[in-house]
Amino acid sequence: MSLSSSRTGQARARLVQGGAVLAGALVAGVLVNGCGAGYRPVVSPINPSGPAAQPQAFVGIVSSSSPTAPGILTVVDYSGDTIMASAPIGPGPRSFTLDETGSNGYTINGDGTLTNFQVSSSFQAKNIQFTTLPTTANAVNVFSPSAGLWVSDLTGNVIDVLAGFPGTFKLAVPVATTPVMVIGSGLVGQRNYSITQNIADTTGVACNVAPRTVSGVGEAESIEEASFTVSTRIPLGKCPVYALESPDTRRIFVLNRGDDTITVINSQNNTLDACTPFVNQSGQTVTCHPSLPLSTSAGLTGASVPATAGPVYAEYNAATSQLIVADYDANTVSVIDVSLDIYGNDSPTFGTTFTIPVGANPASVTALYDGSRAYTANQSDGTVTEINLVSHTPVKTLPVIGHPRTVVSVQNSLQGKVYVASPDSPYITIVRTDQDIIDTTVLVQGNVVDVRTSNQNGSQGNAIVVSRNPGFGQPCYLPPTLLTPTAIAANPSTCSTLP
Repeated sequence: MSLSSSRTGQARARLVQGGAVLAGALVAGVLVNGCGAGYRPVVSPINPSGPAAQPQAFVGIVSSSSPTAPGILTVVDYSGDTIMASAPIGPGPRSFTLDETGSNGYTINGDGTLTNFQVSSSFQAKNIQFTTLPTTANAVNVFSPSAGLWVSDLTGNVIDVLAGFPGTFKLAVPVATTPVMVIGSGLVGQRNYSITQNIADTTGVACNVAPRTVSGVGEAESIEEASFTVSTRIPLGKCPVYALESPDTRRIFVLNRGDDTITVINSQNNTLDACTPFVNQSGQTVTCHPSLPLSTSAGLTGASVPATAGPVYAEYNAATSQLIVADYDANTVSVIDVSLDIYGNDSPTFGTTFTIPVGANPASVTALYDGSRAYTANQSDGTVTEINLVSHTPVKTLPVIGHPRTVVSVQNSLQGKVYVASPDSPYITIVRTDQDIIDTTVLVQGNVVDVRTSNQNGSQGNAIVVSRNPGFGQPCYLPPTLLTPTAIAANPSTCSTLP
């Protein structure tokens, strides 16, 4: 074979081999990519849509079988209405509150102590701690911001300031007579307000029996946190019984049961929100912002307003910038516009009020976070009234067990729940707001002292809620129709007054 023939054969062999390789690649490409365009579909699984997530919330219930027996904390899970934990706490608890975070609870006990505990599914008796107070302290209410404790103390008319967890007594700030609560932002460097009735009677009888005949007016002392001293004394109405702060910390609202008014304090200026200049009992001249109207309070005005109101409790609804007020002595609820303009001044509609009839002696009220409805605890007739906050009309009345004093709520995107507590019953009544029916009841040990939710407004967190102690103008444990001398003798903690 010639050299040229040999080379030609080798070339043909290489060509055949290369063709085979190319053909194999084409076949592989077809197997991989398929025929036609080289599109490879991607399959994404479609997850089924379920109900909206439930808010992470617990319901803390404090109950007691007698004024001297140990109190019981019961923790109920919002999503299932099941008892998650239960354990004894301090002796004879008289009032109960949670701090701003909604996780730490405090009770004022019959022996003058404060109990500290966490409200969670892992709550255990071994983790309960007791707050140190002066041995002579007569604590009425406790204010618990995110850090520290402020306790209104009738002994010596002071505000006891505590720090740490459990709280350790730090100092006492002298204030006017009969301090009933403290309210404010709780932020370091700002100020809190001591709400005092400023009367000689320290038993609470006067402001419960005949609040409109009490002589003199209350005071709000602004306590500067930087120095723990009183910087200003602001006059209030007769028998102030409760106060709350707007979420933006610009306004303080004080409920005066004795003269049916709500005093508005501009906490940024540390003055009455709108007033004429005046001289207080310390000789200080208090002036107001010159652009504000000349009035001293947001009165209960509007159609069908009764001669007396007796405001005893309120909530601020952020969705509508309204106060929802329980008027205990008038069997009504007042819905008051307290909106501000873009500069932080009162809006043109500030003070506009709608008055809504409800059941007998509404002791407290709660509003759903979306501002659609409110619910009252009507103490004397044992009912809950549902209110439409858009049309300002009562919608439905539901009977509950006992004579309710407290009503709180939790809401998510689809539904909410309302928890109703009666101090003469061991049952918590739970109302479903999507159907406005009584969903179930939860039985606890002993009669209920008070109830709080760790997440009042679903995912929005809890506003600072001050404890409420019966007496001093607050509704008693029993309504007037049942608060007899015999009942008080049997259970002195029901209230500090006679009918």
